[in-house]
Amino acid sequence: MPALYVMIPAALLIVAIAIYIFFWAVDSGQYDDLDGPAHSILFDDQDPSHQAAVDEASGHAPTDPAKPNDKAPPHA
Repeated sequence: MPALYVMIPAALLIVAIAIYIFFWAVDSGQYDDLDGPAHSILFDDQDPSHQAAVDEASGHAPTDPAKPNDKAPPHA
């Protein structure tokens, strides 16, 4: 029984902290854009060597993937 005198306030404190963190996350905009990160993995704009979609859209012939690219860094 004396353990309940410690466990109940500790549980209420943990719940209060969890609710505070949840409302802080909502107010700071953590849940504003749920689709952006999921779509950003499909469009890699950081790597300039990925030009297949650009070549296809502009009508240029695709480069031969078997031919090594001199500008690409060697793989480890």
